[in-house]
Amino acid sequence: MRHFGHIAPEVRERLFFQEPCVFTADSSPRVLAAALGATLYSPATRPKLADDIVKQAGAGVVSMVVCLEDSIGDADVADAEENLVRQFHDLADRPGDELPLLFVRVRAPEQIPDLVRRLGTSVRLLSGFVLPKFTEERGVPFLEALTEAEGTSERRLFAMPVLESPELLYRESRAETLAGIFRSVDKYRDRVLALRLGVTDFCSAYGLRRAPDMTAYDVQIVASVIADVVNVLGRADGTGFTVTGPVWEYFRVQERMFKPQLRRSPFTPEAEDLRAALIEHDMDGLLREISLDRTNGLQGKTCIHPSHVLPVHALSVVSHEEFSDAQDILRPERGGGGVLRSAYTNKMNEVKPHRAWAERTLQRAEVFGVTNEDIGFVELLAAGIPG
Repeated sequence: MRHFGHIAPEVRERLFFQEPCVFTADSSPRVLAAALGATLYSPATRPKLADDIVKQAGAGVVSMVVCLEDSIGDADVADAEENLVRQFHDLADRPGDELPLLFVRVRAPEQIPDLVRRLGTSVRLLSGFVLPKFTEERGVPFLEALTEAEGTSERRLFAMPVLESPELLYRESRAETLAGIFRSVDKYRDRVLALRLGVTDFCSAYGLRRAPDMTAYDVQIVASVIADVVNVLGRADGTGFTVTGPVWEYFRVQERMFKPQLRRSPFTPEAEDLRAALIEHDMDGLLREISLDRTNGLQGKTCIHPSHVLPVHALSVVSHEEFSDAQDILRPERGGGGVLRSAYTNKMNEVKPHRAWAERTLQRAEVFGVTNEDIGFVELLAAGIPG
């Protein structure tokens, strides 16, 4: 699989200076963590789940979560598990179909070995499990169950803990909770692919819900948690993990209080209809939040609607200017540090302070590609929309 692999080769050639790399479910954790992109959630109760997964893969989705937790009712868990197993067996009988990375969001640790056993040989399609409401106390049993299931299935399985508990939100318990989370994921570092943020649960603890023209960063109590999570768990010194962006809840037209957040200047006259469509479906708020995610150290995003996938991926591609700066900073002859003017002559690049940024940028360039000099996110959006 590859990002933008659903776009015709001649179109990719026009868009990319460096095309996204090809990767598989067996690629290195470093590559997979960077490549998750827009992780699309789907309830495990969907009767045509196998068809949905194949369809979304064909539309550019590279990671999906089949959910047995909050997206289904308590009374539906047994039927959902049965449907999930049946749909995975169906997928396993379709050897020609390209599939995304597939994860299952469970409710309890004992579901992990049980599902792996019931999946049988179709477990080869599974990349891992999403672990809800993760703290040290609640999370370690999940990680132990995953380790057990990995051993019995002889299949590499990753964990993606969801950070969404009230203990993490409340100021008096946040530092201790973060320290405990770090201890547990550090112990199982080889199995933790990424940490996911459950902002909806954070808002729920205070009876809040952000409007479509607000981002998670406008909700100050949520923004403070994101900052602390990145501070402790997202460091660039080798101790950190990939932390993914929170879900965007909106996908239909809502009554708007504030002016649209998309400037006209990036949109050529030919793309004005695209701008209007993005605003009409509240995508301008999503685009702003994606930009703020990356500015605040988050990579990828949880998605609950297919229309959110392309904006996440388009804004994850590295621009030619970013790529040029990163390459200049990481040249071997720059190992001693120093300051240099960027090749675009519009900024200062300090070799030592900007080194970690440059390394992360080149990692993102590997999996999402680098645009040609005259290509921006508007062209990427337009190219990815079915004709």
